Amino acid sequence: MAFTPLHDRVLVRRIEGDEKTKGGLIIPDSAKEKPSEGEIVSVGEGARKDNGELIEMAVKAGDRVLFGKWSGTEITIDSEELLIMKESDILGKMA
Repeated sequence: MAFTPLHDRVLVRRIEGDEKTKGGLIIPDSAKEKPSEGEIVSVGEGARKDNGELIEMAVKAGDRVLFGKWSGTEITIDSEELLIMKESDILGKMA
């Protein structure tokens, strides 16, 4: 991908949820919520302290993460819908 986020921002690809409930009911597109789980596509170099020292990123490309429902800004790169957000908008990594 020809896009690299700056500073402490990350590029995230949403991971779509299941199309059926546990009971087997099919969920129509109009009733689905946007997933709050994604995979990190690329990361910036990290934030800087006031003295210029680099704060290393806690996530890397390929990590699966959870983020807030309204986090990030939706962008389209190479006809793919992605999110760009600050690292602080990420709630946690999934094992």
